[in-house]
Amino acid sequence: MTTGTLRQDIIGCVARDTVETHFSETVATLVPGVPRDPASPVRDGTSLTGARCRELFGFQLGSRLLDIAARHLREQGEGYYTIGSAGHEGNAAVAAALRTTDPALLHYRSGAFYLTRSAMAGRLPEEGMRDVLLGLVAAAEEPIAGGRHKVFGHPDLAVIPQTSTIASHLPRAVGTAFAIERAHQLGVRGRWPQDAIAVCSFGDASLNHASALSAFNTAAYCSYQGLGLPLLFVCEDNGLGISVRTPNGWVEAARHPLLEYFPADGCDLADAHDVARAAADHVRAHRSPALLHLRTVRLMGHAGSDVELSYRTRREINADIGRDPLVATARLLVEAGLATPDGLISLYETTREHLFKMAMESSRRPRLTSAADIVEPLAPRTPEAVARTSAVASPDRERAFGGRLPEQEGPLTLAQAINRTLADTLASHPEAMVFGEDVARKGGVYGVTRGLQKRFGAGRVFDTLLDEQTVLGLALGTGVSGLLPIAEIQYLAYLHNALDQIRGEAATLSFFSRGAYRNPMVVRVPSYAYQKGFGGHFHNDDSIAALRDIPGLIIASPARPDDAAAMLRTCIAAARTDGSVCLFLEPIALYNTRDMFDDGDNGWLAPYAPSSRWAETHVPVGRARSYGDGRDLTIVTFGNGLRMSLRAAVRLTAEGHSCRVLDLRWLSPLPVDDLLRAAELTGKVLIADETRRTGGVSEGIVTELLDAGFTGRIARVTSSDSFIPLGDAARHVLLCEGEIEEAARKLLG
Repeated sequence: MTTGTLRQDIIGCVARDTVETHFSETVATLVPGVPRDPASPVRDGTSLTGARCRELFGFQLGSRLLDIAARHLREQGEGYYTIGSAGHEGNAAVAAALRTTDPALLHYRSGAFYLTRSAMAGRLPEEGMRDVLLGLVAAAEEPIAGGRHKVFGHPDLAVIPQTSTIASHLPRAVGTAFAIERAHQLGVRGRWPQDAIAVCSFGDASLNHASALSAFNTAAYCSYQGLGLPLLFVCEDNGLGISVRTPNGWVEAARHPLLEYFPADGCDLADAHDVARAAADHVRAHRSPALLHLRTVRLMGHAGSDVELSYRTRREINADIGRDPLVATARLLVEAGLATPDGLISLYETTREHLFKMAMESSRRPRLTSAADIVEPLAPRTPEAVARTSAVASPDRERAFGGRLPEQEGPLTLAQAINRTLADTLASHPEAMVFGEDVARKGGVYGVTRGLQKRFGAGRVFDTLLDEQTVLGLALGTGVSGLLPIAEIQYLAYLHNALDQIRGEAATLSFFSRGAYRNPMVVRVPSYAYQKGFGGHFHNDDSIAALRDIPGLIIASPARPDDAAAMLRTCIAAARTDGSVCLFLEPIALYNTRDMFDDGDNGWLAPYAPSSRWAETHVPVGRARSYGDGRDLTIVTFGNGLRMSLRAAVRLTAEGHSCRVLDLRWLSPLPVDDLLRAAELTGKVLIADETRRTGGVSEGIVTELLDAGFTGRIARVTSSDSFIPLGDAARHVLLCEGEIEEAARKLLG
């Protein structure tokens, strides 16, 4: 242990001891009042009964002692998480105001909420406390994350685990509330009861984050338009974001004016109880969002290692201790004659002793011991089930297509093939929805979703706000709620505006819940460049480096119309069957391409497979497509690179070179087996990669070849490490056919 760590642990002990001493010393001085009937209000003017107050005090006490135990476990080298709920125990009242079937996305200081919800669901008080303890020690038996992280979550309690510290779960909460109403409107069975409301809690510092502001705005926007959105936001305001102060009055001043506002003293259980119930009842009755503002305190610092005196005065710290909500509830009980000071102090000590024994027992439970065990729930794959699901078609397809099936249309473009596949999906799966910016009446910037809203209705094909966090938040919330979201991000560059919704929220949910919660979703993204100079770099983005390192994410990149249809069906089936998070990257420049070599040859068109052939034309995740049987050179490519490589290969073949082209189709996971097979057949590999040289797909391809022991020759041509400029200048930084041919001839010798 370093000197600095020892000093922090000593300071943490002092903070803990100060809070514990204050409780016992203050409670000892309380004067019992005239006994009240436990079935009556615990004090005049409140609806909180004495019996309920005693019950909630037990959950508040359990939460406080879990924080004490967390510090003790850390000092013993047995615990790994010390961010606690001390000072926020008033959120027990929020749980009491809700139903156990109301989906909850909780702030990391929601310990008392979790214990209250657990007991309300009929579990023993010990069970909720043991859940938390197993999380503190990273035990593999912990019921939600299985030792992968300390989170509040449980599939039987409708508590969806959140790892967020910066409100990144709020857009998902909006989507969850949206899904409660939309499932009912669509007549499909969602995960939550029809009259449920969603709740999400967060801190006052998180209030300022873009994801929070996005969520508030979207909730207010829905309410303004009369769309049902039963969501209770709970801001637990302790006035601090680690060491940064929140100005007094800021939460009230910064709240969205269209959200109903319910302020409460989170340190006064009776007030918190009454206001939380009023807020929850308002949301449930009106099916509209509201903000519950709980004024709390933070005790014992941000976490066990936090040296609070480095940024707060002793007077400020003592003032918060003076508002300790646990002491305040004890005062309520004593003054109501429902408890004695000695009895509460004795309860504190006996509960502490019992919980510490449980903590040490938990610390001896097995932990994760292998990489295989750790990643097991990350992204389950059942390829046989996906194949079966992808072949399912609506028995009423002809009516869905107005009497003319897409296979009867003749060869289709890439855009048309995607459009018809989306229509087939909407016809086959009543829980499916297509949404994004401009996708409804307009049919998307490129017309890919044209006609879908008219055919399937505004409840299933609709426009969202001009906000990528909202689009992805709706996908996250509806997916975890039992619907099938197919969202569109208008351009690849725009995805980065909200990437944490994919990286931090979507990709982690199954991992941190051992598959108990999943967010099946397909995100369509018009992608890449070659739009003949249109739009500059925000409409011609060629970088996917930030996507390829997200564990478990499926990235599809079709180039041909027939592949696009089959791969989109695969992604939708993977989402439905395995809960997969799929990104479907669509090459904009190929949307309406018709010709392969010469004007009018229609070589890039392809017929739409009838449903009777979907099983045989199924494209599994991670399988490439090969063109030609050349033995001299393999050109590995994808997206726009496929058309360029095929054109180059034809010219090389005319010169006497024997080439084959391998279209990867899937960029994560890469089709490694197909890649190695094609590479070994020729011994020479040229990678034609339209993404950037640094961080591009080609780096991963080269690595896979070398790791597998490939001893042949490898070369690559890529786009430049540059943003894409406007107009003809784009040609100077993007991969082109000439570069592919030149590199191929050099490799061929």
